[in-house]
Amino acid sequence: MTVTAGATTTAAATEPPATAGVSARARITAVPDGRGGTALPLLSGGGPMALRRTRSADPTAARVTLVGAMSAPLGGDRLAVEARAEPGAALRVDGSAATLALPGRTAEPARYDVRLEVGEGGQLHWLPEPLISVRGSDLRQRLCAELAPGARLVLRDEQVLGRTGEGPGRLSSRLTVRRDGRPLFDQQLDFGPGAPGWDGGAALGGYRAVGQLLLVDPQLAEEKPVAARVLRETAVVTPLVGPALLVTAVAPDALQLRRILDSALTFTSW
Repeated sequence: MTVTAGATTTAAATEPPATAGVSARARITAVPDGRGGTALPLLSGGGPMALRRTRSADPTAARVTLVGAMSAPLGGDRLAVEARAEPGAALRVDGSAATLALPGRTAEPARYDVRLEVGEGGQLHWLPEPLISVRGSDLRQRLCAELAPGARLVLRDEQVLGRTGEGPGRLSSRLTVRRDGRPLFDQQLDFGPGAPGWDGGAALGGYRAVGQLLLVDPQLAEEKPVAARVLRETAVVTPLVGPALLVTAVAPDALQLRRILDSALTFTSW
């Protein structure tokens, strides 16, 4: 009995500890190429965050697609993306597939930080695929954008709470935008187990897909002001001082959510 107990104790003592997760960072810098287009002097990614330059329908813009090279983010992972459009540059960043927030070997939440910067006269489209919060996962997402006074931004942010037939994980998402050094928009959303009232009538009301489209464009100040109104049965348009517009929507699934947000792109011509 003593030998058996000792063997059991030794096995437990030598069992490898749970890993702390993966740390990875992707960085993009876009600059004018001097010929009416946009160059990418910095395009760096690794681990689960691979970057690919892809064909752009706009000859003046550079397009980068974020390709998931492995399952992430898992519990304990630390992922970050930095994208900067220098003055006069045009950059579009999209994704090849949805991002799945998954449970990991550690109880620590995963973190996904996105930082966007747009210089004077620059423009940036941040159009990733949806983030899916898988049951048992815990993710803290942070999106921060710093804009020059003459910068233009189109930012789409979509979350799907659970895969088909399952409940969601815990998801906390904060979006902060500053223009000319001043706050333009600051919002935090909390969903899933432990978040009070997230599924009630004042929040999602039973829907499982939620998203927003933020448009920041100095030209909006020169046009007839857009009034706050209902865009669809489950979507609203809200003008922001900036000048900017925010479209917020909920839907039964990711496909219907995308259709609603895409319809709001008519508010911008670039």
